[in-house]
Amino acid sequence: MIFHSLTFVAFFLVVVTVYWRLPHRAQNVLLLVSSYVFYGWVHPWFLALIFASTAVDFWAGRQMADHPSNKRRFLGLSLLVNLGMLGFFKYYNFFAVNVHAALAAVHFSVPLPALQVVLPVGISFYTFQELSYTLEVYKGRLDARRDFLNFATFVCFFPQLVAGPIERAAHLLPQVEQPRTFSWPLARDAMFLILWGYFQKLVVADNAGVIANKVFALKSPGFFMLWAGVFAFGIQIYADFSAYSDIARGVARWLGFDLMRNFRHPYLATGPADFWRRWHISLSSWFRDYVYIPLGGSRAGRLLEYRNIFATFLLSGFWHGANWNYVLWGAYHGALLVVSRAVSPSREGTHPRWMAALTPLRIIGMLVLTNIGWLLFRETDANYLWRELTTAPDIHNAFDRTAGLYLFLFAFIYSLPLWINSIWECHISPRLALRDATGAISSRPWLVSQTVIAGILFALLLVFHSQQSLDFIYFKF
Repeated sequence: MIFHSLTFVAFFLVVVTVYWRLPHRAQNVLLLVSSYVFYGWVHPWFLALIFASTAVDFWAGRQMADHPSNKRRFLGLSLLVNLGMLGFFKYYNFFAVNVHAALAAVHFSVPLPALQVVLPVGISFYTFQELSYTLEVYKGRLDARRDFLNFATFVCFFPQLVAGPIERAAHLLPQVEQPRTFSWPLARDAMFLILWGYFQKLVVADNAGVIANKVFALKSPGFFMLWAGVFAFGIQIYADFSAYSDIARGVARWLGFDLMRNFRHPYLATGPADFWRRWHISLSSWFRDYVYIPLGGSRAGRLLEYRNIFATFLLSGFWHGANWNYVLWGAYHGALLVVSRAVSPSREGTHPRWMAALTPLRIIGMLVLTNIGWLLFRETDANYLWRELTTAPDIHNAFDRTAGLYLFLFAFIYSLPLWINSIWECHISPRLALRDATGAISSRPWLVSQTVIAGILFALLLVFHSQQSLDFIYFKF
């Protein structure tokens, strides 16, 4: 079941209508049942995997609490089951093909069967969410849960089950366990968030996606058309993923839950570290806390810090998919961050005014570097990728220049609401905040302006929605 379908709208209206008429325990029962219906709507057998994973982690958490001397063994079982299922369904064919190719290169042929296995939607997301529970219980920072209903609801909470944000157990589990009350102001904000998510998906992401798909379907696009397509894909993947996260947050807020914000205007980042503080925050913070810091972080000297950064980003790239282009994309961003860390001491003496004056150039420079990364991410064929990276502008090809400019302007026009929203939230809105005599920010008549903006967004959605509906990109991860 997907968010931008009439089936989901009807499903959600029924759930939320019944939900607020039930006591707390019955609400969680309804959430668990509806989450399983949501997840198993197309492939019911997916439910067996998520239930097995949930049962193992619930049991492992209890055993770690009851037998602390053996908790390493139970953590190992949780890691083995979760990463084993993820590895089999997502990476088996990748490893089989590459091992076969490596053996063939040394004239040693071993037949490795390729399996036609459907990748369970969202398995990368709920696997990491569950591991946040067992890892925190193992470290003693979270109490093991004794109520299976609450734990299972935390694992398969349908608003963010399929594509995040990847919630931490310490944040979401207490919300499952505590009674919730309905709030009209929160419901109103939730509706605006859902509408903004639908607008990002159906108007911005899908229209930009059509441009990107047409460019990448060409056998050998020229320089200007290629990079217009890359720019369109950069807009598509941001608007698409941000849309899902915002709809998820809005739906969860209707149910009395608060989910973390997954994006904070990443295309206004001034450098690699700033970008990863803004992009897919739930995943980047997960890798920081459970991979980078356990490897030693920045505690073991500069060279080991660079190694830890690079290893973390390699794993992050591989998390995205079973293809070498994702590993290359992770390595690229790891290299950017390492270089940024290496040169950062040389900027420490720079006057703050100079740094402020250079901010627009730094944003543009990081946007260019990010789009180079999106080419690595989007192009899965290594031969095509090398040709595209080495494509030079042909000053004599007027068609390529004109078509590239045309496609770039179309993608930019569709993306204008994203830029306006980012600039407003980051640079304009904070300066317009009114303060009273005590220095506190006074309330504004937000209801009227929110209603007007919602009306404009809805009208634009009706007029400019893409005629071609595309799946959410992160469903395949």
